[in-house]
Amino acid sequence: MLSDIEIAQGAKMLPITEIAAKLDILPEELEPYGRYKAKLSEDIFARLQDKPGGKLVLVTAINPTPAGEGKTTTSVGLGQAMAKIGEKAIIALREPSLGPVFGIKGGAAGGGYSQVVPMEDINLHFTGDMHAITAANNLLCAMIDNHLQQGNLLGIDQRRILFKRCMDMNDRALRFINVGLGGKINGVPREDGFQITVASEVMAILCLAADLDDLKERLGSILIAYTYDNRPVYARDLNVHGAMAALLKDALKPNLVQTLENTPALMHGGPFANIAHGCNSVRATKLALKMADYCITEAGFGSDLGAEKFLDIKCRYAGLEPSCIVIVATLRALKYNGGVPKAEVAAENVEALQKGLVNLEAHVENMRKYGVPVVVAINRFLTDTDREIEVLAQCCQRLDVEYSLSEVFAKGGEGAVDLAHKVVKACAQPSHFKLLYDEKAPIKEKIKTIVTEIYGGKDVAYAPKAEKAIRDIEALGKSDLPICVAKTQYSLSDDPAKLGRPTGFTVNVRDVKLSAGAGFIVVMSGDIMTMPGLPKAPAACQIDVDGQGHIKGLF
Repeated sequence: MLSDIEIAQGAKMLPITEIAAKLDILPEELEPYGRYKAKLSEDIFARLQDKPGGKLVLVTAINPTPAGEGKTTTSVGLGQAMAKIGEKAIIALREPSLGPVFGIKGGAAGGGYSQVVPMEDINLHFTGDMHAITAANNLLCAMIDNHLQQGNLLGIDQRRILFKRCMDMNDRALRFINVGLGGKINGVPREDGFQITVASEVMAILCLAADLDDLKERLGSILIAYTYDNRPVYARDLNVHGAMAALLKDALKPNLVQTLENTPALMHGGPFANIAHGCNSVRATKLALKMADYCITEAGFGSDLGAEKFLDIKCRYAGLEPSCIVIVATLRALKYNGGVPKAEVAAENVEALQKGLVNLEAHVENMRKYGVPVVVAINRFLTDTDREIEVLAQCCQRLDVEYSLSEVFAKGGEGAVDLAHKVVKACAQPSHFKLLYDEKAPIKEKIKTIVTEIYGGKDVAYAPKAEKAIRDIEALGKSDLPICVAKTQYSLSDDPAKLGRPTGFTVNVRDVKLSAGAGFIVVMSGDIMTMPGLPKAPAACQIDVDGQGHIKGLF
């Protein structure tokens, strides 16, 4: 069997100008980055602003195994299948982070015969968006420390600096560090730390910004610290938001690429869903809706994380309303939720599958709370047995939800033709989209609504640090913002060991942080980290390049 990279390297890509032509993109609206990828200029937004939008399809999933279960692969395959049934569709995905690429989970370009290409470029440096976000973030950090060094006219309390440095790599050694050591010339000593780029507020701002002016305004609204007399300090107080926006000017433009079957794809932005809001950019999604009849987009990890944030944060701010939600499920992940160790999920185990099906039930019921038609996509593996598939089919029938066996990994678009037809049918049904909560409700009330309605928990417990943070946010008059919960992806609860559909649990909130520029309140639960670490056997050990520049081992 060919590896993902071998399949991708054998692809016959079309010049990006031909992909653009399929979407009626004008030559002056295309900014090529080589032959097979390009950015879309501001001109296209102005030209298409009054054009009616297409249907929005959100692809989400059940709680996965640690290896992930093919949500991006399904999104890509569905986009390819739409073309096969004669529908005009664009997929709108997130960009990969180098952390998972060199760590354990992998990239974000799909897999098998449902990939976005050029795969190596996408999973490595792509068009430089991640680097631009990292540079803008760290420019702000450098300006903070320089302000302290140059006399600290604002009176910033170095013990209450909230904004952290970032890098797009898993490096646990940088979570907590001391800076400014080595004497007066090297700055003011203080505690600091790094988070991964995709968890930074700058990433969230890029993904939620409507345009360049909005981007600059949001960057200026980043809460960076408090003064000695307890006054808030924002990025605009250092007059750095203009320079940050300059660094992000090109990164704000969506990236155009293609699938293995030469269907168009936009890839832009890449926040993680377990520690950030987990959606691609508003600009890319809105643009895709203007250029096609269907925009197929995804939200990270399970629906309890990515989809909830997509619906309650992204849709709230962007005025988006999905016409259909696709929930990706695999027998492997359901058996994992039924208590089977990851190493044994390929073996037939009907009993464990039946036990784990409660996880699928929870995700279907939760997504229906938003008033949108739901379709289940069963991402099929070679190890799936007929007995197991029959059990899963019976579950979907009990839930009265359409389901489709998807074989996009092995067959590309052809493997999702049935799914595509069912998605089109679902999009034709009435959709009564509604948000889960009112953003003007008290902070704790919003958090408890998510915990009880989506996670299935009973209560929320707050550490003293979190209680104080909530009081600080309320004192700033910023409590009327949506909630972004940072939580494990492996469980509906905040405990990764609680699989299936746990009930009666309490979610433990250890900290709460205001992302004033992004426009949401981050709730830190469990032991989730904003800077992941590498595993014992990192994927980086398998990646190499030969003397001719051919990369191997990249999945």
